[in-house]
Amino acid sequence: MLGHRFAHYTPPAQSGKSDFERLLKIFMQLVLITSGNVSEALQWLTEVDRQYGLTNDKYGMGDFIEDLKKNGYITEEGPQGEYRLNARSEQSLRQSALEEIFGKLKKTKSGEHKTPHAGRGDELNTDRRDYEFGDTMEHIAMTDSIRNAQINHGFEDFTMTEEDLEVVESEFKAQTSTVLMIDISHSMILYGEDRITPAKKVAMALAELITKKYPKDTLDILVFGDDAWQIEIKDLPYLQVGPYHTNTVAGLELAMDILRRRKNSNKQIFMITDGKPTCLKQGIKYYKNSFGLDSKILNRTLALATQLRKIKIPVTTFMIATDPYLKSFVRDFTKANNGNAYYSSLQGLGNLVFEDFKRNRTKRV
Repeated sequence: MLGHRFAHYTPPAQSGKSDFERLLKIFMQLVLITSGNVSEALQWLTEVDRQYGLTNDKYGMGDFIEDLKKNGYITEEGPQGEYRLNARSEQSLRQSALEEIFGKLKKTKSGEHKTPHAGRGDELNTDRRDYEFGDTMEHIAMTDSIRNAQINHGFEDFTMTEEDLEVVESEFKAQTSTVLMIDISHSMILYGEDRITPAKKVAMALAELITKKYPKDTLDILVFGDDAWQIEIKDLPYLQVGPYHTNTVAGLELAMDILRRRKNSNKQIFMITDGKPTCLKQGIKYYKNSFGLDSKILNRTLALATQLRKIKIPVTTFMIATDPYLKSFVRDFTKANNGNAYYSSLQGLGNLVFEDFKRNRTKRV
């Protein structure tokens, strides 16, 4: 006999985070802020624990440090036993940044960015167009084509011609080479505002995103101050600002050189900055002017923006300050490059980078 049987519901036990997991999340944030200085991060964590009671008699800070070593997050090196991050911690930082900024993503088999290139691609969408010579049979919208034939020729003597055929639009899956430029001039930590840590988080999240979801893409990261140089993804947690001016020209020239060596046809530059360009390198000397917009520096920077536009490399600028000179520069720069520019609070920076990253890979043919 069929029927229903009711019983008392016992909910499954909730698996809350352990003391170690709770402290680890805070510790990782502090490690990023201290540019990879484990000892300083532990000092900060101890102070936070003293004020807010993060630990208890059963699990103290000493236990947490031992668990960090036992689980392979830190190692003791040197004669004085200095604590250092290892590869597991660096990967954990990137994963944490990815989840914080972009949400939890699952790895796919290959990097598959949709482009708005309508035509003979490999992923169908909802758009329709007239049949063109060379379109394959599997892309013909049969229902729509039959309907057109009935309208055009009637029901009694059914006929279908080439003019009746409609084709389902498809999208190409593109590979893209991205260069992320990070400003490390001294203004990135001025006025009591930490701007470099959010920039590092975005860089780590973007690196983890590409590794997991778009493994055929390339991401190169460079920093620019008085000069510009390329850094490895593993170096991001240790990135620090310096007593530098902002040599945007050096950063753009290095980005162009990197992208010139990349084989992907889709190329783009993301630039995170909080200030106008204030520096040029002339031979072995530096030309610097922090007062207003220097016409010599500005003209050289805009010339590079125009050059990038001619070789079809868009530059998207993310402004994390509201300086009027910065806004004026970015307006002229974006016009010269035909790129994009956004003003973002530090909290919204990651979302903007992600949205533009997806948008720049969707170009129609």
